[in-house]
Amino acid sequence: MLRRFLTVAALGVAAAATVLLSAAPALAHGFSSTVYVDVTAGDAGRVRTTVELEYDLFIVSAADYESDDPLFRAGTDAFEAEDAVAMGAALNAHRESAVRYVTERFGISSDETCTGAPSGDFTMGAREGVPYATMLLDWTCPPGGDAHEVRSALFPDTETYVKGVKTIVTYALDGRTGSAALDASAPTFSTGQSWQHRFGEFFLLGAEHLLTGTDHILFLLALIAGSRRLREIVLAATAFTVAHSVTFMLAALGLVDVPARVVEPVIALSIAVVAGWNLIAAYFDRPDNNGRLGVVFLFGLVHGLGFAGALGIDEAFSWTLLWSLLVFNVGIETVQLSVIALVFPLLIVLRRRSPRAGRWATGIVSAGVSVMGLIWFGQRLLEG
Repeated sequence: MLRRFLTVAALGVAAAATVLLSAAPALAHGFSSTVYVDVTAGDAGRVRTTVELEYDLFIVSAADYESDDPLFRAGTDAFEAEDAVAMGAALNAHRESAVRYVTERFGISSDETCTGAPSGDFTMGAREGVPYATMLLDWTCPPGGDAHEVRSALFPDTETYVKGVKTIVTYALDGRTGSAALDASAPTFSTGQSWQHRFGEFFLLGAEHLLTGTDHILFLLALIAGSRRLREIVLAATAFTVAHSVTFMLAALGLVDVPARVVEPVIALSIAVVAGWNLIAAYFDRPDNNGRLGVVFLFGLVHGLGFAGALGIDEAFSWTLLWSLLVFNVGIETVQLSVIALVFPLLIVLRRRSPRAGRWATGIVSAGVSVMGLIWFGQRLLEG
C-alpha cells in the first residue's frame, strides 16, 4: 500500500510540474491587471479622481507610448527603482509623460468632455503584494447635466503586455454612490445607468475572477477529489462558501484589513493542506469529514480576503456597494457550483465503474495540487 501511495504521489508531482511549466506559478490569477479608480465630487463643480495603476505595467506601457522621450525608456531610473520612495521619485521625474499616458486613455465627461489636470505628486502603495502608483486628477466639466460618464481604456490588449484589464470604479457623484467594472467590452459607464446593468457587470466580474484564479480553482478541485459522496462535497462547498462570504464582505467594506503578503501565502498553503489531507485519508482509509470541514472553513475565511482584494473596495458602507459585492459573490458561486456539477459526477462514475482507477485519479489530482500549492507557498513567502 505504501508503494502505491508513493507511486501516486510521484505521478502527482509530475502532473504539477507539467502544469507549472506551462503557467506563471506565482501569479495565480494570470497575466492580467486591475486599475482602481475612485470618483468624487470636488469643489466648484469639479470632479476628482484617484487612479491606482500597477507600477511595472504602467512604466512599460508609458515608456512604449512615450518612445520619443529619451528620459522614459528601459534602463532609466523608473525601471531600476526597487523601493517605494525610488519608484515615486522616478514617476515624478517623468511626470508629464506619465500623466499624458493616463489622460489619453482615461477620461470624464458630462454633456461635453471634461478637462483633466494632475493634482499633487505620484505616490506609491501596494495591492495584493504588487506595487501600485497613485495619481490624483481634477476634472473641470461644463455646467449642466445630471450624470457623468467615466471612460477607461488603460492598458489595452493591443499593447500586448497583459490581456483583459479591468478598471474597478467606485463613485460618489451626482447624488449617487456605487461601483462599476469596466473592460474592453464595456469601456464606459454613466452614474445614471440602471442598477441592472451595473450588477450584471459585477456578476460577470465575479465569475471571471474564479475562472482565472488558478489557486481558487485548484482548491475547489482538491475539495472535489477528497469527497466520496454528494453529501460530502455539498457540505465542503457550503463551509467554503459561508466562510469566504463572511470575510469577503468584511474586507471589501473595509472592516477587516489583512496584508496581501499574509493572505496570498496562506491561500497557497490551504491548497497544499486540503489536497494533502486527501492523500493521508486515502492512505489510512479513514476519512475524517468533520476535521476536513473545519480545515475547509478556516481556509475559506482566508480565500474571502483574496476575493475582496480583487475588487479593492474599502469605502464606507452603502447599500449600492453592498449589492454590488453580493452580486460579485454570486458570480463566484455560480462558477463554483458549475465546476462541481461538471467534475464531481464524472469522478463518481469513474469510481463506480473502476474503484481502482478512481482511487488513482483522486491520488494523482491530490498529489499534483498539493505540490503546486507548496511551490506557490514558497514563492509567495520569498516575494513578501
